[in-house]
Amino acid sequence: MTTPTTSTGERLPVRTDADVVRVRQLVRTLAQQARLSLVDQTKLVTAASELARNTLVYGGGGEAEVELVRDGARTGVRALFADEGPGIPDLDLALTDGWTSGGGLGLGLSGSRRLVQHFTIDTAAGAGTRVEIATWTR
Repeated sequence: MTTPTTSTGERLPVRTDADVVRVRQLVRTLAQQARLSLVDQTKLVTAASELARNTLVYGGGGEAEVELVRDGARTGVRALFADEGPGIPDLDLALTDGWTSGGGLGLGLSGSRRLVQHFTIDTAAGAGTRVEIATWTR
């Protein structure tokens, strides 16, 4: 497999509700440019929106890096969400459907993971959280 190359990307702050909207809009724009199917566009935008919201609410704000990537004949969109918040003390529990540390439905992380083709998370209590997602053309 070749190393994916980035052709278009942008870094956005995630500090307000308006920033979450901007991240969602950028992900949608790049997903259209990547020529993802409408279903894959919707799934990716939904996951990105949820992760941006988590960055704001649970991470105390941070940033999102969203980029159009190419890997040979495949094109995709990669998004990285990073914060320096409290981290996730029990990642396995946080990835369990129905578990929530707040007032939500408990489908944020686990749901986001199911919606995309690539999902990685790096977190530790007191060390912030980094979540990377990507979806590729089929």
